[in-house]
Amino acid sequence: MNKMTEIGSVPPPTHSPSQFLAYETECRHALKPLLTGLLDMAVSAGWNRRTAASTLMFLAAQQVSATASETSTVECN
Repeated sequence: MNKMTEIGSVPPPTHSPSQFLAYETECRHALKPLLTGLLDMAVSAGWNRRTAASTLMFLAAQQVSATASETSTVECN
C-alpha cells in the first residue's frame, strides 16, 4: 500500500497571492499537517525525525532555487 495516500490532500487557497501575508499564512496552515504526517512516516520507517526534517528543508531550498532560476530565465527571454 502506498503510504503517501494516507497523508491527505492540499486544500486550495482562499486568498490571492496579492494578499501576501494571508496567502502565506494560509499555505502554512494547509501544509503543516501534511508535513507532520510525512515526518511521522519517515520516523515510522526508521529515520531520525531531525534528519528527515533537515532533509526536507534542503529539498525545499532546492525547489526555491529551481523556481528562482526558471523565473530569471523566463524574464531574460
